[in-house]
Amino acid sequence: MDVRSFTVGQVSENCYIARREGADHGIVVDPGDEADRILAAVAELGIEVDGILVTHCHFDHVGAVAPVAKATGAPVWCPEIEVPVLADIMSYVPWPGFGPFESYDADHTVAGGERVTLAGLEIDVVFTPGHSPGHVTYSLADESALFSGDVLFKGSVGRTDLPGGDWGTLLESIRGLVDSFDDETVVYAGHMGITSLGAERATNPFLAELAR
Repeated sequence: MDVRSFTVGQVSENCYIARREGADHGIVVDPGDEADRILAAVAELGIEVDGILVTHCHFDHVGAVAPVAKATGAPVWCPEIEVPVLADIMSYVPWPGFGPFESYDADHTVAGGERVTLAGLEIDVVFTPGHSPGHVTYSLADESALFSGDVLFKGSVGRTDLPGGDWGTLLESIRGLVDSFDDETVVYAGHMGITSLGAERATNPFLAELAR
């Protein structure tokens, strides 16, 4: 799988463009800001975007959903619980100085347990709340890849001090990922670097709490 990473916006969120190697169709995951930059990359790759996948609806992950969706014609998959946030983004921005962001009405909703086929990729939706109430992780088992949003980071985990966050729930979500996928699984996280489950099992101090 060919995955391109773009760190965008004021809080350095990771947006991803993914496709099968050499394919002319792909997906976009969490277009958080800088729509022009994301669209330029799509054009440079020469791909058609078959879908936009949202892990959760914090503004830094959805700020560019509307312009990217409108420019590409791609439908948007959004966590069911968080559809109202995507539909009124600025009402949920917790700090001044961010935006304005254009809201968007999701085309499809996910809640966990679904399988979505886009751009030749088989994508399983895993419900992983804790950082936000409706957070999901997208698993591409055939590619040994997870798009984990703000659940699991390289050497860290998602914060739980925003509305709807819960530390115990987040730990159980991480436990579910760690128990379900092998060490070679690549983790494309919403912030910081790309990592693997094996590396996080071995070095992430927060995962030590799961072993207690």
